[in-house]
Amino acid sequence: MTRVKMRNILVIQGHTDSSSLTHSLSLSYIEARKKSGDKVNVVDLSVLDFNPILEMGYKEIMPLEDSLLECQSLIKEADHITIFYPTWWGTLPAKLKGFFDRVLLPGFAFKFEEGKTLPTKLLKGKTASIITTLDTPPWYYRYFQGNLGVRTLKNLILSFCGIKTKKIIYIGPVIKSSEEKRSAWIEKMKKLDS
Repeated sequence: MTRVKMRNILVIQGHTDSSSLTHSLSLSYIEARKKSGDKVNVVDLSVLDFNPILEMGYKEIMPLEDSLLECQSLIKEADHITIFYPTWWGTLPAKLKGFFDRVLLPGFAFKFEEGKTLPTKLLKGKTASIITTLDTPPWYYRYFQGNLGVRTLKNLILSFCGIKTKKIIYIGPVIKSSEEKRSAWIEKMKKLDS
């Protein structure tokens, strides 16, 4: 019998409230991936302390906090990155966007080279899954509201750095959802393969 290779998975939990459904979904997924034998590291934005503002843009790179240096190491060693976040105002929460602004820096995630219009993607070979919670029905968000957060994360952040998105899951509408429905969503995360 062929043994499946253990994967190195990084979970980025992008909700700032540790009592949120998004956080519970990530915990269910983490538990299942560990039981399957994968190595799992976690970046939890509900507890991560850093300045999310890229104060000078790329004109002058701010020194990274130790916590963000550790996050860069975890990204570098990950085979697969699973990102959980709530959709707020149609897109990513500010702290999650700030996390990507601060961590996915030139020289780490991409590199502009003389004579080339497009940057070299320095995180090629990695894959990602995106799981987002919404109060809007997912079909309405995707087809009528423009799917902005997922498109931004998939095409303008991850792909820009060379990370290929393999799976996108929309959870919602969360608002007024029953405990049974929330439990079913949490259970679904146990079956989610990266």
